[in-house]
Amino acid sequence: MLQTLLQKNKPLALLLIKAHKSVFSSIVGDNSAKTRGSGFDFIGLNEYTSGDDIKHIDWVISSKLDKPYVKMFHEHKELNIVFVPLLNASLHFGVKSLKITLLQEVLALLSFSAIKQGDPFESYICTDKLSLASKKSKQLFSVGEMLEQVDGVRLLGKEIDYKVLSFELYKRVKQRSLLFLVGDFLQTMALELGALALKHEVVLIILRDRFEEHPHALGEINITDPLNGTSATLMLDKRAVGEIEKKRREEDELLEKKLNKHGIKFVKMYTDENPFEKLLPLMSRF
Repeated sequence: MLQTLLQKNKPLALLLIKAHKSVFSSIVGDNSAKTRGSGFDFIGLNEYTSGDDIKHIDWVISSKLDKPYVKMFHEHKELNIVFVPLLNASLHFGVKSLKITLLQEVLALLSFSAIKQGDPFESYICTDKLSLASKKSKQLFSVGEMLEQVDGVRLLGKEIDYKVLSFELYKRVKQRSLLFLVGDFLQTMALELGALALKHEVVLIILRDRFEEHPHALGEINITDPLNGTSATLMLDKRAVGEIEKKRREEDELLEKKLNKHGIKFVKMYTDENPFEKLLPLMSRF
């Protein structure tokens, strides 16, 4: 599959190769727990205590030490993981690198990490509707399948319907899951995640370009609205910069207040940052 992707979409293929190398050549945490049970990997011996399963007694060691000892194992707790990229027109923006490229790399890193730990993942694409991007899988090819679906969405004119997002995800994802919502989360007045947070563990990955939050005074500039394609000339002076920063700060404070209310964790990263480093704490939880 990768050879085919290299021929038809080289940038996406190289992104996949980079993410795969980052995840599989590094040590990230796993979701194994040191518990007594019929797990997969032997990790050591503990002196027998009341309540231990006698089936796990190591009789050879116990006879040598004149005390009963039980074997300890890793018990794997499989997670069900769901990735939901929120694709809208504003992702086609970035001073040095586009937010949509960062989004793709984030998805690749998280999904490879899930596969490395043996956890299944599925993915949905959210615009003004919710559609399946890849079915539940533990296979490497599913990562490329998901990213090809994301890359195939034409961002111009796309706007997120947050009500559809919450309602459809609640209805479609029936098993309790670790739910990653990935997008730039601009203009989130209609975003309500309370019901989802009660049913699932929800994590937001907020992607931004620093210019969006702290623009520079550039004087008279011509801009094109990615939502409707119309162009206009505006004056980006010191006063306009101040108004933009204030509005963005107020919207983000409101978003953070909503997330804190429902105990939803979030990570914010910028287009000039290394996403692997920012995601390591999350990947270590898989």
